[in-house]
Amino acid sequence: MNYRTLGKTGFKISEVSLGTWQLGGKWGDPFSEKDADDTLAEAYAQGVNFFDTADGYQDGHSEQAVGRFVTAHPDVHFTTKIGRKEMPLTAEHFNPEHLRRYVDESLENMGVDALDMVLLHCPPMMSYYDPEVFFALDDLKKSGKIKNYGVSVERVEEAIKAMDYDISAVEIIFNMFRLRPAKLFFDLAKKNNVGILARVPLASGLLTGKFKADTQFGPEDHRTTNRNGELFDKGETFSGVDYLTGVKAAQDLKTKLGTDDLAGKALRYILMYDAVSAVIPGASTPSQIERNTRASDLPALSAEEMGIVQDIYDAEIKNPVDYLW
Repeated sequence: MNYRTLGKTGFKISEVSLGTWQLGGKWGDPFSEKDADDTLAEAYAQGVNFFDTADGYQDGHSEQAVGRFVTAHPDVHFTTKIGRKEMPLTAEHFNPEHLRRYVDESLENMGVDALDMVLLHCPPMMSYYDPEVFFALDDLKKSGKIKNYGVSVERVEEAIKAMDYDISAVEIIFNMFRLRPAKLFFDLAKKNNVGILARVPLASGLLTGKFKADTQFGPEDHRTTNRNGELFDKGETFSGVDYLTGVKAAQDLKTKLGTDDLAGKALRYILMYDAVSAVIPGASTPSQIERNTRASDLPALSAEEMGIVQDIYDAEIKNPVDYLW
C-alpha cells in the first residue's frame, strides 16, 4: 500500500481507502455488525488507514462501526459527511444550527472527542454562496469538535466555489466515466493544498465490467431506485451514465485494454493523477477488500492505455455526462 497526503490536514492516508456506504451489507440488506467489523479489520490488515462514512449511512450504524474501530486504532483517520440524513434535502439542512446539531450527533454516535474531518454531504449550490455555513464550520473547528472540514460535491463548479473557504478536502466523483474533474479542478486543488477523495470510482459497479444488459439489482438498491434521480442526484448512480451505454463502454474498455480485471485497472487509472489523495471504493464484506487494495500495487497505465480511456470516454460517454457534472 502506498500513502499520500490528504491536503492541508497533513494526514498520510492509504491511496486506496474505504468508503462505507454499503458497510455491513448491500443496499437494502439488514446491517451486519460482524460483517462491518470484519470488513474494517480486513481493510486495516491490507494497509488501509482511512475510512469515509456519513451520518446517514446504514441509519447511523456505519458511523458507529467506524467509531469503534478508530477508537481502538488511533492511527486510523476518518471523515464523516453530514447534512443528508434528513430528507428531502434542502439548503436549510446546512444552516449553522443544523450543522452544529449534526456534528454533536456524529460525535455521540461515533464515541469520539473530535471528528478528524467533516464533509458537507452534497449541499445545494446556493449553500456555497452562504458564508455563514462555512463560518459555522470554522467555529466548530475552533471549538475542537472537528479538526478539518470540506465538501462532498456533485459538480466540478461546486468544488471550485468551495475553495473560497478554508476547506481541507473535496470528495468528488472521478473515474473512467467521469473525466471532467481532471481538467481544471485538479490543478486548482493542488494549488490550494486541498485533498481530493475520488468517490464512486467504479461507477456503481459498471467499471467492474461484470454487468450485463439484463443484470438485476435489489429492490432497495439505488441502482434500481435512482436511475433517473428519483432519490438524489442522478450522477451518483452509474456516474450518471445511461446503463446500457455504460455496459457497452465497460466491455469496450476490457477489450481494448486487454484485461479481465477492469476494476483494478479502473482504480489504478484514478491513482495516475497525483492530485488525488485517495480513491474510496466501497465493500460490504471482507472478501471484497483485496479486490480494491491490490490496485495500489498494479503497474502504472501506459500512455497508450490512458489514450484508450480518453478515446472511449470521448466517443461513448462524454455527451451528455461531461456537460452535466
